[in-house]
Amino acid sequence: MTDGPEPTSTRGSFLEHPHDRHVPMRAALLGGRGLPPPELAPEPVPAGCPVDRVEEVLRRQLTAHGLGLVDLGAPLTSADLLELGHRLGDVMPETDPAVLPNVEDGRILHLVSAEGDTADTTRQPFATSALSLHTEGSGRPTGDQPRYIVLMCLHPGDDENAAQTVLVPFAGVDERLRPTEREILAHVRYDRPGVPPVRRQVDGRSIFSFRDFQADTLRWVCETDRFAAVEVRDALAALLAAMYEGGAARGLQWHPGLLAVLDNTYAFHGRSAAPFHGSTRHRHLKRLRITHRSGEMAG
Repeated sequence: MTDGPEPTSTRGSFLEHPHDRHVPMRAALLGGRGLPPPELAPEPVPAGCPVDRVEEVLRRQLTAHGLGLVDLGAPLTSADLLELGHRLGDVMPETDPAVLPNVEDGRILHLVSAEGDTADTTRQPFATSALSLHTEGSGRPTGDQPRYIVLMCLHPGDDENAAQTVLVPFAGVDERLRPTEREILAHVRYDRPGVPPVRRQVDGRSIFSFRDFQADTLRWVCETDRFAAVEVRDALAALLAAMYEGGAARGLQWHPGLLAVLDNTYAFHGRSAAPFHGSTRHRHLKRLRITHRSGEMAG
């Protein structure tokens, strides 16, 4: 005896149109203008403070805000940065051959915005062009996605308003979607094995696993046949518009010794554009990606 027919799914693709609402909104948000800072102000931590004290401050902030910000006065050494990462969870190795020249000790990625504009997505973290909004590791299974992204500033670059890390909280994005759009996105995922739906609920919070593909094609699967391909396309376009609606966006203006921990289950992040020609110093951050030791993405 069976419980009923097997659920059916549909497949399709999404490619943005020049007239989509989010296209000019993206250009305006990431074009390099100054953005309001996060409501959470960086907490000063005395120079030479033990790493466990830094961890204590960050965990308190992350619990309350989904974001941690501490002002260390000067950058941590790489050894101390790795120790902090290991305290927060499992530090992911950097294995992509395209970024290995920028990797230290197998896990610290040096993000230096020095390469100008590029269409190569593997090199965009090192470019001076904008980096579209995304969640980290959205194409991975849930347990393999980073929970935390640790960013530490060595140098902010020439223009304090440029190359800001842009944060857009999930809660506001979710509120801007219609109920039907939320339902569709809860059934849609990338067309690859094991990845979570674009939108899911964990502990009463909406969590997104998604990036703006820009000019690239997003191939999707909808785990029900209740929605037509045009409805899925409209829901994805609505999500992108909700992401780039600028009122909720906040920008981190970097200075040496500022350390940020982004909770990947609370906000989209990206990078605003920075000047390239004529720059004497480019923005330089160190990055760690941290997974929970349990492999759980719950909030």
